[in-house]
Amino acid sequence: MNVVALSGGVGGARFLRGLVELVDPAELTVIGNVGDDVEVLGLHVSPDLDSVLYALAGLSDEERGWGRSGETWNALASVAELGGETWFQLGDRDLGLHLLRTALLHEGQPLSAVTARLTAAFGLAVGLLPATDDPLRSFIETPAGTFAFQEWFVARGHRDEVDAVHYAGAPEAGPAPGVLECLERAELIVIAPSNPYVSILPILAVEEIRAALVHRRVPSIAVSPLIGGRAVKGPADAMLARLAGATTPAAVAGCYPGLIDALVIDEADAPGELPAPVSTVVTRTLMSDAAARRRLARAVLEAAGALA
Repeated sequence: MNVVALSGGVGGARFLRGLVELVDPAELTVIGNVGDDVEVLGLHVSPDLDSVLYALAGLSDEERGWGRSGETWNALASVAELGGETWFQLGDRDLGLHLLRTALLHEGQPLSAVTARLTAAFGLAVGLLPATDDPLRSFIETPAGTFAFQEWFVARGHRDEVDAVHYAGAPEAGPAPGVLECLERAELIVIAPSNPYVSILPILAVEEIRAALVHRRVPSIAVSPLIGGRAVKGPADAMLARLAGATTPAAVAGCYPGLIDALVIDEADAPGELPAPVSTVVTRTLMSDAAARRRLARAVLEAAGALA
């Protein structure tokens, strides 16, 4: 089955690890969020793309929940000694990837080409595409002011309440090469369990990608990032409560009007009424280990079979 997944970082990457065990990796393409991308110490960092790379390559740090395993921090310690900014944590192994990405971008290669090179270098058969090669960045509007995503999320610890999210550059952004083609040949579209506002909607802010989902001819299934109305990690629940007025499955489904046919939710969430014609799939969604990841991925694939 040819599957296309829209994904953010950590939660989405964890789900993809389960999915890639059940489908042919060569038939899975991931469209990744770039709204979180940031320049740190002159380097181009793509946190969500890198989370997917590390997770699928078996290199992610499971205990910390982000970055590479076996990491050291000598370079960042030197930056601190010299009085530089260290608010965004970059380990030594991670820095190597960012150095190469930045050098290739400076040579004029687009982010999609650079990402394809990195994916091949990690020995992955999965296709990983940034949503766009164009500058597209998420900005968070709060009572304290408007901040670039990483400033709000990391530097300020995402403590500020969110009044709105906007995606600078989205009106001018086009899909990266291969994005529309993979959506056209997909037999299933999956929206991974990522924060809708800061992981998935930046992808859908590229109008041609959103239009491709609107006009899809195959099932489109989203996985809720909430369990019992709460996020496992991160601010998704607080953002939904403030921006959508609730942390129910209906609130999650409401983030994707006309874009999904089913929503996968946890047993701890009351299904309620979802916007027609979205159906509900109930299972255990906590991805506590490899078996749990596979169980969730299997539920999505079985739901797709029922919808086909």
